[in-house]
Amino acid sequence: MADTQANNPLHGVTLAHMLTELEAYYGWAQLGQAVRIRCFTHEPSMASSLKFLRRTPWAREQVEALYLEMLRDTAPDRQETPR
Repeated sequence: MADTQANNPLHGVTLAHMLTELEAYYGWAQLGQAVRIRCFTHEPSMASSLKFLRRTPWAREQVEALYLEMLRDTAPDRQETPR
């Protein structure tokens, strides 16, 4: 059963961890531009964002997609090698 999630990069990653990593990488301002939701643009906080994302599936999907994009951008094998 553990093998069914082996290729899922979101397996075992909590929403709080995703949001913490995204906020550290992008900051609230850029995060609000990437995912247009009020809890990122008007008096953002971790608590209000988590509350909103837990009950709003479409917004959570956008945050998860942005998190996966961030992981791809920061992956060590993505760094360019000099030619």
